[in-house]
Amino acid sequence: MATLILGGRAWGAPDSGPQPPCGNDPAPAYPIVDKRPTTRFWDGGDLGHDWTPPPCTGWTTRGFSTLVATAGHFRSTRGVDEIRRRIGAISELEGLLYWSTTHQKWQAMIVDSSAITGSERGQLRKDFSPEEISEGSVFYYQQTDNLAGKAMYRMHIIAASPDHVVFETENISTVRYLLVPLFRPGDLQSIYFLDRELSKSNDEWRYYSLIRTGKNASKLINGHEASSVNRAVALYRYLAGIPTNMEPPAER
Repeated sequence: MATLILGGRAWGAPDSGPQPPCGNDPAPAYPIVDKRPTTRFWDGGDLGHDWTPPPCTGWTTRGFSTLVATAGHFRSTRGVDEIRRRIGAISELEGLLYWSTTHQKWQAMIVDSSAITGSERGQLRKDFSPEEISEGSVFYYQQTDNLAGKAMYRMHIIAASPDHVVFETENISTVRYLLVPLFRPGDLQSIYFLDRELSKSNDEWRYYSLIRTGKNASKLINGHEASSVNRAVALYRYLAGIPTNMEPPAER
């Protein structure tokens, strides 16, 4: 599920940073259902080089180069089974569209995506089924990003109930651009929280994601804030069942 997130300047003055929905009101806040997601971007200098991740992320390494938070609110009439299916449907990420601010057009950010059997000499396998998306499960997959080439990733299902799904991903091999290392293993992390809105109709879901690049990531990633946001929103749209190339993009 992870994809290359490029850096840039943050919006606004330094603040307290992102707050996932872990017993507190999230920051950024959820939008009204079916409205555009709320996004926020920080670069490594905004929150300090030793920024401590919120405890509920499970991230133990301090600091970051870039950080993107996305909060969404969507309807899913098929419920948690469809959400689990999308999480496990690694092959469906192939061809995932986002708005490229560099080329000013919709283009695929993931050009190849496959589930694999393990981290060591993993063989191609079928997508992970909804039944496999269960609490504590660990999966592996490989993706080819349109900017950084092929890398291997690990997915960990932290929680999976009818009303609450949390999962995280990170790269377990080096992500490169034209043979130049951009991210060492563990430098590209993401975590996703999906919660059914119990006080509303049963088909409303809240979404929150946090995508981090490590503070020792290559400086080549700097300068593409709008693209970072568009990539994060594309992943939100995919999980929410929204066409990823729906106009308008988050950023032009």
